[in-house]
Amino acid sequence: MTPPNAASEVSAEGLTIALAQLEIEAGHVEANVDRALEAVERAAARGVDLVALPELFNVGYFAFDCYARDAEPITGETATRLQKAAADHEIAVLAGTIVEDLAAADAVDTPAEEGLANTAVLFDADGTRQLVYRKHHLFGYESAESELLVPGERLETATIGGVTVGVTTCYDLRFPELYRRLVDAGAELILVPSAWPYPRIEHWQTLSRARAIENQCYVATINGVGEFEDATLLGRSTVYDPWGVTLASSGDGPTLVTATVDPEAVADVRAEFPALRDRRL
Repeated sequence: MTPPNAASEVSAEGLTIALAQLEIEAGHVEANVDRALEAVERAAARGVDLVALPELFNVGYFAFDCYARDAEPITGETATRLQKAAADHEIAVLAGTIVEDLAAADAVDTPAEEGLANTAVLFDADGTRQLVYRKHHLFGYESAESELLVPGERLETATIGGVTVGVTTCYDLRFPELYRRLVDAGAELILVPSAWPYPRIEHWQTLSRARAIENQCYVATINGVGEFEDATLLGRSTVYDPWGVTLASSGDGPTLVTATVDPEAVADVRAEFPALRDRRL
């Protein structure tokens, strides 16, 4: 197990990112958000440019009974506190995902007029909202997610520190066509906030690496840790480079995983091994 507050680091030119692998307690929103804010502060103190949080870091993915109670708009308290932290610490923040109350949305097009969504929000270092992503593929295997949530439709990128960033969420890793669309939109780094449980370690690692290799881009998977009634999150947050090489990774304890993303490396790999250029479909 990786000790708390441990970190793996890579030094290079480019965008330094931190994956905040948080301990998540089911339904304990205030404590979970406090941990997220502490992680943002620690990442900023280390000189990180962007910090990313896990899927449903505030309520806990497997706390299905809490979804309706703890749903918020993306202008609600959780996102607003992280937006303020981004501006205060001058660090970009991917507000992992939250359960979004679509009926309360007032600023971003939604896939439905009401209901709940699994939503990530990316703020830049000024605290400006740059991207909203609602999870497209909802998990139905021994999960209530597909019954409780509305799938997303928006797919966009944002530029952070000279790097074009896209976002997907957890189960989306099993659907490679989504990643092709992001690469076609210019993505050089794809952030994947997740709540991936035991025992599917091999799936977690293989799918993530495959998405990096086939799209010749950086893929950073941000998982939580903690035990729920029916599941235990496996941690192992990881940054893969455009060759699929692991740059930094963690065990199954709370930690910050840091690495540096170099957009020139993406261009170099695509030029050296032009698989994307050779696509026929």
